[in-house]
Amino acid sequence: MVTKSFDTRVVHELCSKDQLDLLDSVDRLRSQGIDHYVSLPQIIVCGDQSSGKSSVLEAISGVSFPVKSSLCTRFPTELVLRKTSKIGVSVSIVPDRSRSEVERESLSSFRETLDSFAALPTLIENAKTAMAIGSLGRAFSKDLLRVEVSGPDRPHLTIVDLPGLIHSETKQQSAADIELVQDVVKSYMKEPRSIILAVVSAKNDYANQVVLKLARAADRTGTRTLGVITKPDTLVPGSDSEAMYISLAKNLDVEFRLGWHVLKNMDSESGSGTRSNRDEEESHFFSKGIWPTLPGSILGIVPLRERLSKLLLVQIAAELPSLVEEIELKSAACRTGLEKLGQPRASIEEQRQYLITLSQACQALTKAAVDGTYNDDFFGNAKTDVGYQKRIRAVVQNLNQSFSETM
Repeated sequence: MVTKSFDTRVVHELCSKDQLDLLDSVDRLRSQGIDHYVSLPQIIVCGDQSSGKSSVLEAISGVSFPVKSSLCTRFPTELVLRKTSKIGVSVSIVPDRSRSEVERESLSSFRETLDSFAALPTLIENAKTAMAIGSLGRAFSKDLLRVEVSGPDRPHLTIVDLPGLIHSETKQQSAADIELVQDVVKSYMKEPRSIILAVVSAKNDYANQVVLKLARAADRTGTRTLGVITKPDTLVPGSDSEAMYISLAKNLDVEFRLGWHVLKNMDSESGSGTRSNRDEEESHFFSKGIWPTLPGSILGIVPLRERLSKLLLVQIAAELPSLVEEIELKSAACRTGLEKLGQPRASIEEQRQYLITLSQACQALTKAAVDGTYNDDFFGNAKTDVGYQKRIRAVVQNLNQSFSETM
């Protein structure tokens, strides 16, 4: 792993000292692959295409992801922050279960390290090639790109950026792609221990944005969904659209128990400016017009990180007892299943000896059935149809007698 410095310090705001022990435990479970069997707490960033999801992810994490239209999210991207003695970044692909064994082996071999996040767009293109995106009519993938950032001061946190929900078919995006993306987003949303960040763009009518419909379906009570409004700078001051989004931000229209938040991200087209400049521009924007009438706690990236920190702590603390119980139940079921399989036969010699033993037992039963020595419990009660049919010698003798009498 590369041992160089990376700028992800902003993520530290997502993790208080009280959370660290809880997140450590969850991260250890995740590293053992437990998340394949039980839902683990994580943050899910989802929204329609071009809603500003990746910019939200970057603002939250401090990790730069491609935001230009040509590099829109084509597969789930999982950002994993870990506490280790060395600083570094590694990137890998986690194949979807629908892949063949050969494909899984090939994709699992995709592992790279980075010394600068500036190389991330190139690496994502390499990952798209490995997943065969862009070939054979494949525009999206269920495979997951896993980006692990480690260091002594890093919190344990998982944030997932999902492909943008598609509204209509194009030359590059088929009806099958629309269905695939929805399936991926739904599968992440339905995890009961995940916090859903439902991103909507103020550039379009929120009533027409698919993410809200899916979030409502997955989280009917709205207990784990936080709405995020992006691109507020596209609203005309004093317009009906601005008034509608102000009402939305106040949680007066589409109501979530976690409420709403408003972010103004950097201009994705210019691609210029530092994160500190981004925060300054955002703060300046929210100091003008109608925005100061909203609570400061729902405006800007710094309050959002604070909100997420509290939400994660509450979510993990609330779910931990049921999580432990679920793991214990499934662990007990697994042990029971293993015990039913008997002693393990790991080596070829052990497997061969086991088959020989089975063959010898079968031969002994067959010989006993032919000889008429029905002492083994296998033969059961001779007065029953099942017991009688197992007594080969008796069956043959009776058949011979019947044949003789008939002839």
